[in-house]
Amino acid sequence: MIEGQDLEWFTQAFLNEFGFDLRDYSRSSLTRRIQRILTVWRLNDVQQLLEMIRLDPALVTPFIQQVTVTFTTMFRDPDFFLELRRTVLPYLSTFPLIRLWVAGCATGEEAYSAAVLFKECGLLERTLIYATDLNAMAVERARKGVFPMESVPEYANNYLSAGGDKGLSTYYCANHGYIQFSEELRSRMVFSTHNLVSDASFNSFQLILCRNVLIYFNRSLQNKVISLFNESLENSGFIGLGSKETLAFSADTDHFQRWGTQKIWKKNG
Repeated sequence: MIEGQDLEWFTQAFLNEFGFDLRDYSRSSLTRRIQRILTVWRLNDVQQLLEMIRLDPALVTPFIQQVTVTFTTMFRDPDFFLELRRTVLPYLSTFPLIRLWVAGCATGEEAYSAAVLFKECGLLERTLIYATDLNAMAVERARKGVFPMESVPEYANNYLSAGGDKGLSTYYCANHGYIQFSEELRSRMVFSTHNLVSDASFNSFQLILCRNVLIYFNRSLQNKVISLFNESLENSGFIGLGSKETLAFSADTDHFQRWGTQKIWKKNG
């Protein structure tokens, strides 16, 4: 088992060597993931792990891919998307251009869920969806909009529970066990890598979704990321978090008011 002092040493050394800052990630989650990497790569400890990556820097990418969280699904927590559909998007419809940031997009399911939602509310043509993640391979998968057919029943059920009424199959083509979302949706989406820990704001937004990401950060890093979102969000814009996340204890909480029954906040202004 990785000791606390060894994890502290590794995260600082990894930052110094490769520029990725893992120091403020949740200790329990980070320990589990690095321990799994040690087992799979047949290494004894984090010293061997760092030396292995030093000798072969190409391993940085697979290491980051395995240590960051990429689980997601379409319309995850359908009641959240139902709230967006019923109360947030009608408000955003008053804006001439809507910019949405899906931060920590993983393989893109949430970004495509949002695109479907905006399409059904008649807003897609004046919406740009920026979807970002630290994991470059996940971002590349998301950009293609290709997902396994076996996931479709779950996606479709969530879609219906989130208020969808056109049939999810309206938005994709199926071929050889996979589906690909339509060019119409993909044309309104921009995918890129972005590190919430170290990268700056890159635009101003009317809606930011960062769901089930902050739970993997400690309180200090949560505050840093929420400040980034506050800086990136226009007045009267909205931010949506995961079911176990909150703005309540952040240094920026006074800038927001709770909206509806889901984990949604509206920025004052």
